[in-house]
Amino acid sequence: MKRIVPLILILAIAAAAAWYLWPAPTDPDRVQGYIEGDLVLVGPESAGRVVSLTVDSGSDVSENAELFCLDTRSEEAARDEAQAKLNQAKAQLADLQAAVQRPEQIAVLRATENRAKAALDLSRADVERQRALFQKGFSSEARLQQAQAQFESDGAALAEARRQIEAAEIPGRSELIAGAEAAVKAAEASLDGAVKALEKRRVFAPVAAVVEDVYFRAGEVVAAGQPVLALLPPGNRKVRFYVPEPQLSGLRLGQDVTIYCDGCQPMTARLSFLSSEAEFTPPVIFSEEERAKLVFKAEAKLTQGETLPLGLPVDVVLHGRAK
Repeated sequence: MKRIVPLILILAIAAAAAWYLWPAPTDPDRVQGYIEGDLVLVGPESAGRVVSLTVDSGSDVSENAELFCLDTRSEEAARDEAQAKLNQAKAQLADLQAAVQRPEQIAVLRATENRAKAALDLSRADVERQRALFQKGFSSEARLQQAQAQFESDGAALAEARRQIEAAEIPGRSELIAGAEAAVKAAEASLDGAVKALEKRRVFAPVAAVVEDVYFRAGEVVAAGQPVLALLPPGNRKVRFYVPEPQLSGLRLGQDVTIYCDGCQPMTARLSFLSSEAEFTPPVIFSEEERAKLVFKAEAKLTQGETLPLGLPVDVVLHGRAK
């Protein structure tokens, strides 16, 4: 009798353990997924050192709010130089319009021609240097294009200076005035480009969003087009999940699915993507039991409910009606 009691106790414990560990039947319309987001990566159009960062991870930013600023010393110098050239061009035009042509003016034009020659030689050397650096992978294509544009601009300036000298050495003032007016327009265009380049050193939010991550801090150097931070607009959150092959035929784009997660109310999402290729192993699985070996990636846009953090595991109920 004493031997029977422990045996019964052992059998009872084994039965309880088997009941607890035996996998419960799963709902074929219920799959596992997680919250994902389409990030908006924001970076500068040109390289530079970050001097200020006005936001941080988790910050709410409105559209057109300033995010960060790069060093502006070079761009400010270029703007001041363009402004000085414009003032000089306007003064030359006013002088031509107000007085008779003098030999001293021709000397000034020849000095302008010499400066244009020197600038063209410098920009030619810069183009060759940038082309060599680009071929070796040490410089960007944008920097090469910028150097090429400066070379072409300097060539045009030299040609314009020579035309002004030719006009000054022949009778008549109409040609001289036309050349000076063209120089004023060219200087105005250069100043406009310099001002716009300076403005682009300050980068603003393209949309209202939350700052999801920051990749560069003040004092660090960023390359042209390299993201400094990532934004997550409210409408860019989605649910990513993997559908077993038997349930795939019952799904249609635009169909509503229901999202469940720990500690939140049920939410509705609309099916926006179905993969055309099967995957044997999803990158993330949040279930405790083994899932189907053949699954298809799917995504659904949240149409209602609270803002959920990226990576949060959720359950997706596939039933719903197609839109």
